[in-house]
Amino acid sequence: MIRVLLADDENLIRTALASLLAIQDDLQVVAQAASGDEALAMARRHRPDVAVLDLQMPGLDGIAVAEKLVTELPACGSLILTSYGRPGHLKRALAAGVRGFLPKTVSAQVLADVVRTVHRGGRYVDPELAADAISAGDSPLTPREADVLELAAGGAPVDEIAKRAALTPGTVRNYLSSAAAKLGAVNRHEAVQLARSRGWI
Repeated sequence: MIRVLLADDENLIRTALASLLAIQDDLQVVAQAASGDEALAMARRHRPDVAVLDLQMPGLDGIAVAEKLVTELPACGSLILTSYGRPGHLKRALAAGVRGFLPKTVSAQVLADVVRTVHRGGRYVDPELAADAISAGDSPLTPREADVLELAAGGAPVDEIAKRAALTPGTVRNYLSSAAAKLGAVNRHEAVQLARSRGWI
């Protein structure tokens, strides 16, 4: 029996997934979580074979949870199930040790098969997402530029971004200007949109 942890902040989706997986003879949902932090706590308590993680959750996101599981529970394989399959997300997930990456549009049977594949130590990436990631290329942004752009995403003023990033306002302006130039954006707002659309922030 393959023991599964399900983590998704949308209750309806999570309970529907649990019901669909429960139909499979060899799969058992041993724990559910509504946030990244709860998913980590449940994984530590129940020691599942496979963790099915939503990409975007309150607290830690699915990729951050998967990264911690690689270290803390190496026998537990992780797969990401997402509505936001951006190329940058896929690359980040694979770098973090995620073994499966699927859109939420897949059928219950495909999900069950991928859980089995991950449990056997294999990998599965949705072919369309993989093709998008290859065509998008790597992010031109440095980690610091990406961080500052992420902080700018909510429309915060430079002084506030500087305080949160522990940088001077001048340094923040330089990072924002550099990021916009690399992305071919006319301003930081367009830079944020472009970086988001490609999953680079």
